[in-house]
Amino acid sequence: MKFTKMHGCGNDYIYVDGGKEQIPEAGKPELVKKLSDRHFGIGGDGVIFIHPSREADFEMEMYNMDGTRAEMCGNGIRCVAKFVYDKGLTDKTRVRIVSCGKVKELELHVEGDQVSSVKVNMGQPVLKAEEIPVRADDTLVNDNAVYENGTVISSPINVGGESYKMTCVSMGNPHAVVFVDDVASMELEKIGPLFENHVRFPNRVNTEFVKVLDRENIEMRVWERGTGETLACGTGACASVVACVLNGLTAEQVTVKLLGGNLQIKWDRENNLVYMTGPAATVFEGEIEW
Repeated sequence: MKFTKMHGCGNDYIYVDGGKEQIPEAGKPELVKKLSDRHFGIGGDGVIFIHPSREADFEMEMYNMDGTRAEMCGNGIRCVAKFVYDKGLTDKTRVRIVSCGKVKELELHVEGDQVSSVKVNMGQPVLKAEEIPVRADDTLVNDNAVYENGTVISSPINVGGESYKMTCVSMGNPHAVVFVDDVASMELEKIGPLFENHVRFPNRVNTEFVKVLDRENIEMRVWERGTGETLACGTGACASVVACVLNGLTAEQVTVKLLGGNLQIKWDRENNLVYMTGPAATVFEGEIEW
């Protein structure tokens, strides 16, 4: 099987042309776990299969490194755009890519004959608790919060015996954004799984820990469900900026500083659309027996 290793701000995935490589659906979860293993496989935060599509230009089928299916990946979808353009599967600099039934529009920035960065219309942020989804209360944790207008903004949650305030947003996948004074010292390997598997999140959750630097800049670390800490999360960066604006902490256009690089996020509140701009890079290509 031929593959391409790519990353967006260090959020690395293994990309496979699903139009050429025929992989049985039932075998994909185990294959993903094998390929993603950084010691015995290629190594990555997961695997993304790229297919032809009737409803868009291409389809993105994304899996976390533990073999579970994911709805959306902001860094991943930028790399899909680079993949299809650089390999001559399209000559368009504006493409439409569908993932789990949701179509995103992407604008490609080309230098020479290759894509260097991509702007993505990530669509409308979802704020209703039941649609994210996040449970409004649970007696097991003595947290009986009542969400105003059905939203989860600066709402208390008890995790690992500690009290936090979270703002929950879906950008096609669920996110809980928590504001902290220092992201560098956080022990994400301990707190991350507790958030991910908390009873309040029926589909598990991605958790962003955010420090606000000023009105135009934030720092963020992320624990992604099914993967663990990653160097970047595009949907998480979008969710974090939405959360910042909802809590009155930043402007609507923000630079998100991640471990793997920076993303430019803008929430156009007039049209209720979130835009993400960031790099996409190819690391290497190869062939592996599976």
